[in-house]
Amino acid sequence: MEKKPYYITTAIAYTSGKPHIGNTYEIVLADSIARYKRMQGYDVRFQTGTDEHGQKIELKAAEAGVTPKQFVDNVAGEIKRIWDLMNTSYDKFIRTTDEYHEKQVQKIFKKLYDKGDIYKGHYEGMYCTPCESFWTESQLVDGKCPDCGRKVKPAKEEAYFFKMSKYADRLIDYINEHPEFIQPVSRKNEMMNNFLLPGLQDLCVSRTSFKWGIPVDFDDRHVVYVWLDALTNYITGLGYDCDGDNDELFKKYWPADLHLIGKDIIRFHTIYWPIFLMALDLPLPKQVFGHPWLLQGGDKMSKSKGNVIYADDMADMFGVDAVRYFVLHEMPFENDGVITWELVVERLNSELANTLGNLVNRTISMSNKYFGGVVTDKGVTAEVDDDLKNTILEAVKKVDAKMNDLRVADAITETFNIFKRCNKYIDETMPWALAKDETQADRLSTVLYNLVEGISIGAALLEPFMPETTAKIRKQLNAPELTLEDLTKFGNYVSGTKVTDSPEILFARLDINEIMPKVEEIRAKQRAQAGVTEEPQAEAGIDVEKKPEISIDDFMKVQLRVGEILKCEEVPKSKKLLCSQVKIGSEVKQIVSGIKQHYSAEEMVGKKVVVVTNLKPAKLAGVLSEGMLLCAEDAEGNLSLLTPEKDMPNGAEIR
Repeated sequence: MEKKPYYITTAIAYTSGKPHIGNTYEIVLADSIARYKRMQGYDVRFQTGTDEHGQKIELKAAEAGVTPKQFVDNVAGEIKRIWDLMNTSYDKFIRTTDEYHEKQVQKIFKKLYDKGDIYKGHYEGMYCTPCESFWTESQLVDGKCPDCGRKVKPAKEEAYFFKMSKYADRLIDYINEHPEFIQPVSRKNEMMNNFLLPGLQDLCVSRTSFKWGIPVDFDDRHVVYVWLDALTNYITGLGYDCDGDNDELFKKYWPADLHLIGKDIIRFHTIYWPIFLMALDLPLPKQVFGHPWLLQGGDKMSKSKGNVIYADDMADMFGVDAVRYFVLHEMPFENDGVITWELVVERLNSELANTLGNLVNRTISMSNKYFGGVVTDKGVTAEVDDDLKNTILEAVKKVDAKMNDLRVADAITETFNIFKRCNKYIDETMPWALAKDETQADRLSTVLYNLVEGISIGAALLEPFMPETTAKIRKQLNAPELTLEDLTKFGNYVSGTKVTDSPEILFARLDINEIMPKVEEIRAKQRAQAGVTEEPQAEAGIDVEKKPEISIDDFMKVQLRVGEILKCEEVPKSKKLLCSQVKIGSEVKQIVSGIKQHYSAEEMVGKKVVVVTNLKPAKLAGVLSEGMLLCAEDAEGNLSLLTPEKDMPNGAEIR
C-alpha cells in the first residue's frame, strides 16, 4: 500500500549570525516529529533552510567587509553544519538565494501585481531594522518595536503594497472553520483578537532603501520585501511553478501538514502566508504550530552577557543525544522553557545516567552474570509481570497520542516512564535473591527476558528523540528493530538471544564542579568576542517593604502543598480572575486567582503549582475560593506562578 505523504517544515533560519540553542531547538523538534511520522508509516518530506535577504544582512556584510553573498554563504554553511551535527534528518535545505527560488519569487510578485493584489504607493512610519518591519505610532510599545523591543526610526519610501484586507474575511472564516489550523489555541486567539478582527492594513512587499534582495523584475528600483520572499520557500522548495508547470514533489506534498515555527513569527505564518496562498489559488497548510522559546535561566540570550548557549558547545560537553533530550523534554507545549548548564547536568545525571543508563547496564550485567548473556523466556510468570507489561503497552499508546497532538515533551516523559517502571520491576523481583535459589532459575530467566523486552520497547519509542542512543541500546541487547505495530504486543525479543558481554556506559555521571569552569571559559570567550571586558553585573533585585518578623510556629501554621490544575475557566464578568480546579493529593480544591492578564485558562491546565491549602475559604466575584496559588511579581507587575523545580507528585508538602 502506498504511504500517505506528510510534509513538515521549520521556519528558515535568518543568516544574521550563528544560531543559539533556542534556535536549534526548532530543528530538533521538527526532526523528532518527522522521525515519528516515518515510524507511523508516512512518506515524510522534511524541509528546512535559510532566509538570506534584507537590510540587516546588507549592513552586517558591510561591517564584516565582505559582499552580502559571501556573508550569507558563510552563515548558511554554519547553520547547516549545526543542523547536521544535531543529527536532523531533513530532506531539503533551501536557501532563498537559490536561483530557482529567486526566479519563482519574481514570477509570484508579477502574478499578484497583474491580478491587482499588489499596487505601488508610499510608506511612511516607524521602521525597525532588525525585524525589518514598519510600524505605526499606535503599534509601538513604549516607543519601541512591539516585536523585539528595540529602537525604531522614522522612514518614508516608495513601496509596493499587498491588499491584505481583500482576503481578511475569507481568512477569518477559514480559521473559524478549521480550529486545528493554528496551535496552540492561545496563539489563534491572539491572531484573531489582535490583528484580524480589528482590521488588516495593507502590507508593504517591496523596498527601495537597500539592494540586497530579489529584484522586482519589472521595476528594478525595488527589491522584494522579506516575507513575500521568505514564506514562499515552503512551495518553491517543492518545485512550485507560478506558470503551472509544478514539480511532482509539489503535487505530492502540498499542502503542508505542519509548519513548525517560533511564536514570535506566528503572525506572518497565520495571516500573511495564508493570504498569499489564497491570492495564488493554492490550498492552505493544514496546521501551523507556534512553539515557545527556550530561555537561558529565564532570560533571553545575549552575547554581551556571556549567557548564549550554542548547540555545538553543549554537544562537545554532553553528546548530541543528551542535548536533544534536554531541549525536547524541558520545553513545555505552550510556555517558555528554561535552560541552564546546571540544569542540563542535573537532568543528565538523574534521567539519562541513572534512570536509563543504569537500567540498561544492570540488566545486561545480570544477564551475563547469571546466564552467560543468553536471554530466554521460560514462561514462569507472576502477577507483577502483568502489571509491568500493561504499564509498558499503555505507555506506547500514550506516546502515540501525545505525538499526534505535538506534545513531544510529554511523549518523552511517557517513554521514560517505561524505563522507570523497569527499574521498579527490578526492585520488586530482586533478581539477586532469585539467583540464590536454584529452583528459581527459570523465574529469574523470565524476569531478565521481561526487562530486556521492556527496554527494547522503550528504546524503540526513544528513537525519534535520541536516535544514536536507541542504536546503542539495540546493539548491546542484540534486539531487532521494532515498528509501532510491533510495540502493541509484548514479546518481540527473540528468546535465546545473547546480549553483549561488555556493556557500554550510555551516559556517565558528571560533576558540576568540573563542568562550570569549562562553561566560564565559553562565557569569557563570548564576552571577548562581543568586546565586553568586564563580567556582567548581577541582576539588581527588587526591594519591597519588609513585614514584621514571625516565629517558626507562625510559619508552620501555613500549609503549602503541590497541586495540579485539572481545569481552569475565566470568571464571568471579571477582567482579572481565573477559577481553577486543583488536585491536591486525594482532594480537589477550587481556587480563584487574579492572574488572567498573565495566563490564559488553557495554558493553566496541567501545571504543577504551589498552593496555600489551609487558607480560610472566601468568595471572589461571587465565586468560592478554597486556597491560594503562589506567584512572584517583578517591578513591572508581571506575575510568574511558583512551580516545583523537579517533577513532584500533587499533594507533596512544601516545607
